[in-house]
Amino acid sequence: MLSGGSSRLSNPQLGFGFVFGFGWRLGTRIRRSLKPLTARRMPIIHSKSPTDIPTLSHCFSQREDKRELPSEVLSSVAGGIVALGKFDALHIGHRELAIQASKVGPPFLLSFVGMAEVLGWEPRAPIVAKCDRKRVLSTWAPYCGNMAPAEFQIEFSSVRQLTPREFVEKLLKELGVCGVVAGENYRFGYKAAGDARELVKLCEEYGMGAYIIKSVMDKKPYNISINSDLKDRGQVSSTRVRRALGVGDMKYVCQLLGRRHRVILIAKEEEGFARRRHKVSVPKSCMLNLGPKEGVYGECNVLIGEEEELVVPCSVVIDTSYIHIEMDDIGEDLDLRVLRIEFGDLQS
Repeated sequence: MLSGGSSRLSNPQLGFGFVFGFGWRLGTRIRRSLKPLTARRMPIIHSKSPTDIPTLSHCFSQREDKRELPSEVLSSVAGGIVALGKFDALHIGHRELAIQASKVGPPFLLSFVGMAEVLGWEPRAPIVAKCDRKRVLSTWAPYCGNMAPAEFQIEFSSVRQLTPREFVEKLLKELGVCGVVAGENYRFGYKAAGDARELVKLCEEYGMGAYIIKSVMDKKPYNISINSDLKDRGQVSSTRVRRALGVGDMKYVCQLLGRRHRVILIAKEEEGFARRRHKVSVPKSCMLNLGPKEGVYGECNVLIGEEEELVVPCSVVIDTSYIHIEMDDIGEDLDLRVLRIEFGDLQS
């Protein structure tokens, strides 16, 4: 889904709301209720290619664009347009939010950190390594008016108890945000009390622009064991990316992400990873983010060195404990302390 919620976020009792999905009847009712708001800066559009998406200038009045920000606002997002969501996978649905935000002003992704600790979730590996997120966002610049979206994160504990109104006030008065973009199923506020309708209403009341877009739908003809997920209506989501990785369907992963999936490996020892002439074996404990299931993967590349100075075609074998990278002879003088594996073939 556009906001990237996982299946664990469906319980409205958890706190500050990221409950993005609904059963079919409720989802249908919400879509109908949004239609009268179209003239109030809440158009709902189908996701299209960047050149087909209509302009958003009518969604944000000239008065709002030029309003003065409070003098105490020091936020890096001040004056910007923020996309709201939980941006785990940075998939094509998240990219669509950034595209829409960029049509009005500098685009930002506004998300929350520390949710797992506050809500008592089991820790799990991220889909995108923390150190790789800026690179991924830089690849979105051609879609976003040559502006790479920037991330802005807020501690979840600082907003969990906020009502929908208090959250919008925080966006305006503390962060200096000029407008927001969200998916049609976005919910916010304590116990997920606010929905897309209320977001538009509150933003209008506070002189901010609000733009709601339809979910980017998954074009794959089958689901990956997610039919029991009541929030899933066929939209692209971080949950789908995780489950595609779980079955090792890397072509599908590439389609959901809009790029090849990159796994980053960092050696724990100064001398780097052990190597043979045509093979490097890396303990799974050196992975910074989620990789595919055990198996054999062809059509991969390994990027060697901190500056990615060498790109080598390879095949990858993953077993219970190690990732084995098989390639042509790479010599003995290369620095193997940092490796980046790119899986799948986006063109195939």
